[in-house]
Amino acid sequence: MTDTVHHSLTAEQAAEPSNRLASFNPATGEVLGYVSLMTPEELNATIEAAADAARIWGQTSHASRRAYLQRLRRVLLQESDALAQLIASEQGKTPGEAYVTEIFPSLAYLKWLESDGLNLLRSRRVSPSHPVFGSKRMYYRYDPLGVIGIIAPWNYPFGIPFMQLVAALAAGNTVVVKPSPFTPLVGQKIATICREAELPAGVVNVVHVRDEHAPLIVQHPLVDKIVFTGSVATGRKVMATAAAGPKDVVLELGGKDAAIVAYDADLERAIPGITWMAMENAGQTCASVEIALVHRAVYDAFVNGVVDIVRGLRVGNPLDPNTDVGPLSNARQLQIVEEQVQDALAKGARALVGGHRLEGPGYFFAPTVLVDVTPDMRIVQEETFGPVLVVLPVASIEEAIAFVNSMPFGLTASVWTQSPVLAHEVAARLKVGAVNVNDHACQWGEPKATWGGVKSSGFGRVIGPYGLYELVNIKFVTEEYREKALEAWWYPYDKNVPALMSDFAQALYGPVIKRPLALLKLMFNRRARERVNFVEYVRHLRTWF
Repeated sequence: MTDTVHHSLTAEQAAEPSNRLASFNPATGEVLGYVSLMTPEELNATIEAAADAARIWGQTSHASRRAYLQRLRRVLLQESDALAQLIASEQGKTPGEAYVTEIFPSLAYLKWLESDGLNLLRSRRVSPSHPVFGSKRMYYRYDPLGVIGIIAPWNYPFGIPFMQLVAALAAGNTVVVKPSPFTPLVGQKIATICREAELPAGVVNVVHVRDEHAPLIVQHPLVDKIVFTGSVATGRKVMATAAAGPKDVVLELGGKDAAIVAYDADLERAIPGITWMAMENAGQTCASVEIALVHRAVYDAFVNGVVDIVRGLRVGNPLDPNTDVGPLSNARQLQIVEEQVQDALAKGARALVGGHRLEGPGYFFAPTVLVDVTPDMRIVQEETFGPVLVVLPVASIEEAIAFVNSMPFGLTASVWTQSPVLAHEVAARLKVGAVNVNDHACQWGEPKATWGGVKSSGFGRVIGPYGLYELVNIKFVTEEYREKALEAWWYPYDKNVPALMSDFAQALYGPVIKRPLALLKLMFNRRARERVNFVEYVRHLRTWF
């Protein structure tokens, strides 16, 4: 779920005083409010405060962190109705979509973190698999990294940064969150929710800075890791800046998701499901279905069904309860969508419905279905990030798989079929971060799932267990308490060393017939008798052999 272009201010925002940023309603153009912009000096002081807080927060018990997460969940639930309205006003999705895609997943993830998530971060004992380590105590620790920098997009201005934020807190980190300049009021709402949950000072820091100052977060020596959600172009800049550290990054970038509709698909489910995932949030989701690859046997029926639904979609102000599709979030994104559609139409594509921006105030584009599209068109090669669905016929599932795997993106994909065998085969072969069968991108709402892609869609994972492990130092610890004991391979060397290692190799990994002799030779090796703990050796014999 990403924004498609590098954030750029509108003319109105650029004209604001240098110390504040205006927020505009994308449906009406009205000013919703203002936030104060930090200077580089203020940003530096905030990061230093986050680093100071990290030293204390990282030592808090899991029970204390659980209590704070529970408070956050209670406050979020209390504020959910007002938050849904704010998201609709500032970003453009309907309040219902704000609940489904941002608020519900955040509540579910908090609940999971409070129990299963924190349990995953407890130290974990490991049994040694090698006899010479039999006397050692081994375990994994999951230690906080310190300060996590979160750079957030405008398309899911609450759900994305908030879920990343609470995962970082659960892992013992403090955070510095930079909201998009297109949705600063939602960013401030995050700060308010954290303040009402009585989080300690410095643990959560929401910073509003102009984009030219954003690299200061990435390159700051006290920021230990960056989690960036945004465009491929900006992601490359973030990665290049972090490389100077060097500093680890998680990049959740663009997508060009495809839905593969098999010859045996349940069209009564596939048609509404794919249409919703193409048009939800006005298509401004990195996991939107932008291309439907439909088997020729069901192509006509699929196209007709999708067009019927799209023709009936009501476009308008998201605060109107009868609205299905709201505006695009900003003028630049509207321009990108219009340019891609016009390029396709000029090269021979047909718009069966829509295909144009709508007149009047706001950034509205008519929900669009395109056919007769060819691979050379921008609408196929680039992320569109708008209410546009391209429908392409395919002669076989093999052709559809090849098409998906040839794309530069690899975030998610879906296959629509009534055959589990076919579904499993397709899921195994697609080069993407997640595959849904008879649904699309639904894992975003499942706390145990993870989110992230391959190829130009980025790397690293957010949410789920693997998202948690991105936010900790996975530390392996060994302990040895045998008094005055020496390891067999320590100095001084003598002729017994290579013989000892050779016999160990044969005893552990050689043919079964040779193992008894190798074990017997070990018993008579002087160095082995002096330095190997044969009690532990025998105790673990069955496991090792």
